[in-house]
Amino acid sequence: MKKTDVPQDPSTLQKYTKEVCYALDEKGNYTTNLSTGWEIKATALGITWNDIHQRAETAKQLALKGEISPLLYFIEIKLMDYATLAAYTGFWQWQIKRHLKPNVFNKLSDKKLQKYADIFEVSIKNLKKMQLNEN
Repeated sequence: MKKTDVPQDPSTLQKYTKEVCYALDEKGNYTTNLSTGWEIKATALGITWNDIHQRAETAKQLALKGEISPLLYFIEIKLMDYATLAAYTGFWQWQIKRHLKPNVFNKLSDKKLQKYADIFEVSIKNLKKMQLNEN
């Protein structure tokens, strides 16, 4: 593709990042060029983010009903899995799964809750309320 043909379509990430693309310059040499994105990729990213937000909202509703602990909401919204969260907190995966039970979560010490709060970048209070900290 020619340097002038590198897509510059609006995307949800254009405020945060640009993608490096290789393109041919006027002399026929490969060079790098920044792209804000292209429509197909923007659409795919939009669908993916909608799915993530839907899973997080489902987790939040389950937690509000008392069927799961608030941890699942943050796991979803922060794009983590049990292995990743275990690596960051030092808890075993089976412990994290146990902490998803509301009756177990409600008995966790402040020290354990603080580990989760630090990883999710929220206060303990907001961890329990499923609220992201305002920057």
